[in-house]
Amino acid sequence: MRNRIPVLFLGVVLAACASPASTTSGDGTASVPMVSESSRPSPTMQPSTEPTPQPSSEPLVWRALDPTGPAAREDHTWTVGGNGRTAYLYGGRDGSTVFGDLWAFDLDTDTWTELSPGPGPAARFGHEAVWVEDIGLAVFAGQAGATFFNDLWAFDPPAGSWARLPSNGAVPVSRYGTCAAIGPDLRLWISHGFTSDGARFSDTRAYDFESGDWTDQTPTDGTRPVERCLHGCWWTDAGELALYAGQTTGVTALGDRWTLADGAWTRVEGSLPPDRNLYARTRLDGATLVFGGQGLAGGFLADLWLLRDGEADAISLAPDGDLPPGRAGAELIRDATGERVLLFGGRDGAGAHADLWELSGAVPEG
Repeated sequence: MRNRIPVLFLGVVLAACASPASTTSGDGTASVPMVSESSRPSPTMQPSTEPTPQPSSEPLVWRALDPTGPAAREDHTWTVGGNGRTAYLYGGRDGSTVFGDLWAFDLDTDTWTELSPGPGPAARFGHEAVWVEDIGLAVFAGQAGATFFNDLWAFDPPAGSWARLPSNGAVPVSRYGTCAAIGPDLRLWISHGFTSDGARFSDTRAYDFESGDWTDQTPTDGTRPVERCLHGCWWTDAGELALYAGQTTGVTALGDRWTLADGAWTRVEGSLPPDRNLYARTRLDGATLVFGGQGLAGGFLADLWLLRDGEADAISLAPDGDLPPGRAGAELIRDATGERVLLFGGRDGAGAHADLWELSGAVPEG
């Protein structure tokens, strides 16, 4: 069957996890298989057959939108709220300018509204944000200049205010460029990241919103994904925590894919997209859509891929229309009601963007 989905693209500025700046563009059409026995990915792999683009009866089409809204930025978050009709954008940066503003995007009218919620988290970039039922927009970690954060805040839309959430137990070390997702157990799961002394992490932790307690969920046995930042993670429909790509010490872009289930990490061996960090992503039904990022050679990617749950090989998608330029640090959200995906912001070698893009049409769902 096929899924209709809209895409809106927001450009994001590249975060400070030692990823090289570049003015080179790349279209990201090469395939990189994951065949290493080690948990540390290699930037050079044996060639494999490139994933075959899948035809669609309703072609995917990019279209630029032009609403007035947030300033150009990268490394922000953009999160769809519980009603499915409002998406909240928070923070980010444009060069040395770090933002602490909060915007609401109306998915029915395609309009932005800047909110004034009063005292809240310090301005930051490279943080994570998730929507939590009965709590609101939860924001964790991030960086501003030489300061790294491990605080957890919640914005309650009905109250129009921020509140800092309690953090007890095995609280994560302050970090930037981690990943976060709400698990089937309704806890906030985070994994990996980067901190002030240049160290990267390979830990996994979970936060219980009812008790305010963090617990260390890092597997003690077996191989786990190498320390990294600027990656992404999500929960699959089967209840596995998936982790993909990023960068690590000495390797500016990774392309490995892992799943965590029953207390153990398993590497997914298959044909995957080219190595990348700071890519944009959003969940569809049974799959994750991936756009862009910064590649191993420093170029900014503009390619589009589908990573299906439970399937090892990625699917390369080739949309029509006016294509968004390659970039890193953008945000991608799904508008399920509007049958589209939206992309906002990000940055390339020329600087940060404030453009908004819509992707509509059908993608293979399996």
